[in-house]
Amino acid sequence: MTTTDDASDSAGTSDATATSAATATSAAHPRFAAALGELGLGDLAGRARRFPEATRTATEAAAAIGCELSQICKSLIFAADGVPVLVLMDGASRVDLDRVREELGAEKVTRAKADVVRETTGYAIGGVPPFGHRTRTRVLADRSLLAHEVVWAAAGTPYAVFPMEPKDLVATAGATLVDVRERSE
Repeated sequence: MTTTDDASDSAGTSDATATSAATATSAAHPRFAAALGELGLGDLAGRARRFPEATRTATEAAAAIGCELSQICKSLIFAADGVPVLVLMDGASRVDLDRVREELGAEKVTRAKADVVRETTGYAIGGVPPFGHRTRTRVLADRSLLAHEVVWAAAGTPYAVFPMEPKDLVATAGATLVDVRERSE
């Protein structure tokens, strides 16, 4: 067990104090900012951007940021045979439930209800980040996210987003790379 003195940096501030300060100044949801700190990604909390208008949908987020729709990373919760699973998808694409079902070897995959999303992640629909959730779930990330140098994802509220390199986002989320987007006819 470390003492407070052992956990202090050269400036005399404890890690907890530094995390609290980052959380207080971040546009990210405080729980998500704290999760970033715990993951050693506290600098991302400082890069989060808050908008006066909601960025609840991928279209709203892309318009607010001024990026391509496909640069938005949607964090979508589905129920695979009743078990929550997170699918990370680019904002310009739709999830193919049959492909998710096949990937998971599930009998049935449906979109999770709002209460299940909040219970599983700790966040409301429209603000679900790609990681830092209340509970650990299986995560699938569509390969389409890798088409960009940077993607933008929700930072725990419908008004805040943060940028991250897709490969790092996939790794941090503990996601399996898959092809689960709807095919264009």
